[in-house]
Amino acid sequence: MSEQPLPFLFEVMPRRLILILAVVISGCSSVGYYGQSIQGQLGVMAASRPVDDVVDDPQTPDSVRAQLQALPVLREFAFEELALPESGSYRLYADVKREALVWNVVAAPVDSLKPREWCYPVIGCAAYRGYFAQQAADDFADGLTAEGWDTAVEPVPAYSTLGWFSDPLPSTVIEWPLSHIAGLVFHELAHEALYVHGDSAFNEAYATVVEKEGVRRWLQKFGSAEQRSDFVRREQRRLVFLDLLARTRKRLAELYAEGVGPDELLLRKRATLQRLRDEYAELKKGWGGYEGYDRWMRRPLNNAHLASINTYHALEPAFRLILRRVDGDMTAFHAACAELAAAPSAERKASMDSLIEAAKSD
Repeated sequence: MSEQPLPFLFEVMPRRLILILAVVISGCSSVGYYGQSIQGQLGVMAASRPVDDVVDDPQTPDSVRAQLQALPVLREFAFEELALPESGSYRLYADVKREALVWNVVAAPVDSLKPREWCYPVIGCAAYRGYFAQQAADDFADGLTAEGWDTAVEPVPAYSTLGWFSDPLPSTVIEWPLSHIAGLVFHELAHEALYVHGDSAFNEAYATVVEKEGVRRWLQKFGSAEQRSDFVRREQRRLVFLDLLARTRKRLAELYAEGVGPDELLLRKRATLQRLRDEYAELKKGWGGYEGYDRWMRRPLNNAHLASINTYHALEPAFRLILRRVDGDMTAFHAACAELAAAPSAERKASMDSLIEAAKSD
């Protein structure tokens, strides 16, 4: 497509993408970055085919066909059981021929757990910068590291365009267990249901709670007793692991608040992160060989890694409490969350802090 003249691009490009391009060109200086974003999105769209076509294609592997045949049921479940929006998403399949859909760069100061934010057209500010090529993400992260930032490059298997486009199911997740694919679909549709510009922690925790509740209900209806038990075990391990990371962040925050010199800070920071590894090794002894978090723990951990995972999970207890208070009524849950989302930022933060405290004793 890049060899076609510009008028051809505007003939095939959806109007919403033209709008984004106009905003980028008229109001942003990082033309190269936004250019790769637009090219990457166009590439995903070009790789997308209707699910029915892929299912009917005799060259489609049976394993892929079986997963795609479940998509209409997943979509219907999301709409009817989880009160999520009935959009055009997940009617397509995109074979992107790479292991991640995008790679997100996260950065944090060496003496702080507060992630750096970048601001964009359409979505507002977020605690990451996404790239459709891993090398580009690595290069950008290397530049930030050279400036003195802690950095992390996180592979992202899928993302939501917030209803601007009909998001496909990407090939990056096609080999996942169906319950994991269900969680992805529920999570990304939740972003279409509710999204607060510039509040990544709110958005991701809300979508994560919808995802987990959705998978629980999905397995209750369609799963086996073994699958339901496995889900409960995985959730228990996830919450214990998140608690371990929360304790580590608390120790680091206390260290950074002391204002010690850079050499002592580095030594004590390394010791704190080693303590995390040691505690994780002890934790695993009771998990019967479960290795679900080994890949994450094997990385050279720093503030950026801890900030990244905190963005997704810090506010989860607040949203779980809201769900309990409405007795699991998803329509009421979405309405309560939308009311919080509509509040001014400071008021919303105060409300979430209050819910977090209430959740501790609930």
